[in-house]
Amino acid sequence: MLLLDIAIINFVVFYISDKEYLNEYFLIYTSVFWLLSTYLIGFYKVYRHTTFFRIFTLLTLQFSIFILGYFAFFGIVREGVIVNNQFIILIIIISGITFFKILSFFLLRSYRSLGNNYRKVVLIGLDASSKKMIQLFNEKSNLGYRYLGFFSDKKLNNKERLGSFNESFNYINDKENYVDEVYCSLTELSKEQLKQVIRFTNDKDVVVKLIPNSEEFYSKNQNVEYYGETLKVLSVKKLPFDFVENHLIKRVFDIIFSLLVCLFVLSWLIPILWILVKIESKGPLIFKQNREGLNGEQFLCYKFRSMRLNKVSEKIHTTLNDNRVTQIGAFLRKTSIDELPQFFNVLRGEMSTVGPRPHLKSLSQEYQKEVGDYLKRHVVKPGITGLAQVSGYRGEIKKRSDIKNRIRLDIFYIENWSFFLDIKIILKTIFNVFKGEEKAY
Repeated sequence: MLLLDIAIINFVVFYISDKEYLNEYFLIYTSVFWLLSTYLIGFYKVYRHTTFFRIFTLLTLQFSIFILGYFAFFGIVREGVIVNNQFIILIIIISGITFFKILSFFLLRSYRSLGNNYRKVVLIGLDASSKKMIQLFNEKSNLGYRYLGFFSDKKLNNKERLGSFNESFNYINDKENYVDEVYCSLTELSKEQLKQVIRFTNDKDVVVKLIPNSEEFYSKNQNVEYYGETLKVLSVKKLPFDFVENHLIKRVFDIIFSLLVCLFVLSWLIPILWILVKIESKGPLIFKQNREGLNGEQFLCYKFRSMRLNKVSEKIHTTLNDNRVTQIGAFLRKTSIDELPQFFNVLRGEMSTVGPRPHLKSLSQEYQKEVGDYLKRHVVKPGITGLAQVSGYRGEIKKRSDIKNRIRLDIFYIENWSFFLDIKIILKTIFNVFKGEEKAY
């Protein structure tokens, strides 16, 4: 829908606008303004349970903002001069986008009512609100939900009961059932049971939603959604990296930033370091080492070689006054210059500028035993720098709390990511390089 809307705007503006009066930046302006305004109001956040009234509200709000921005261009750039056919252009854009948005809404509903594009759902716990939810799933086929049954510890003589609370985990985990969404009754489930379900569904990539028992049960981790007119559901908020647009923003920044570093820093630094490193010790300038990346997959991580060639580099981390480190290597490590070749890893798509640091497989297996949530750090690409590193947790692991705090900060970064957090970490990294760090050895 986003691509279609942008195509409509560009087509109408380009072919109908009076070329004599059309500013060359007007086409770019309208497209960019549309992208920003729709993102801010959530114009494309339309779900299968979204009502037609909500669609109408989104259209009204978006076009109110777009009209203001549209004519603001003429007020600022054209000094208030509005070409006659600009009103016609605006009417065509509004009519075209409205037509296709409403058409797609009803076409999708018709398609789902025929039994296509459905999601399989189960309920855990049965109360009055749960029964209304079941009724909605059964009666509103055009929403595209296929109700499989419910789980409850209550001994109910009901053929839709699939088992007890504990039995629900095996059922959801069974690949043959293909459960997409789980709805939990907050009346029947205890807080501990609810935590169990959320933890389990997060690991299995299954959507979990909560059926509330009171008006007060809200938190910053939940969004209110309405199924039908009055049936309220709490949706557990997704993590930042659950949204495709955040991956795109991060990747675009990584490519631009890495190209700048490669062109303006590495292009002249590599020849100089090649001479200095070769003078002091035999071996290549670039040191390559297998590290764990996204989803635990192995990749070759690049660094400027800071040690003499040795057979234990794959097993042992660098320690204070390590006799393997060369003199030029000590300087490279102290200033973190040895990490700069990893920008090539970023361009290859194996790493990101900011993220959890990649670990050796042998050390990763050891850390998994120490920290229960360790594997969560594998849901994003590893980074050249990270929140843990700028917070003082870098270098040698001396005690158990070091790795626990490092992983805690890695997970905090994943759960609270923002573009500005990345910028803050990069700036702090640069500041630390000039200030010097005690653990940089």
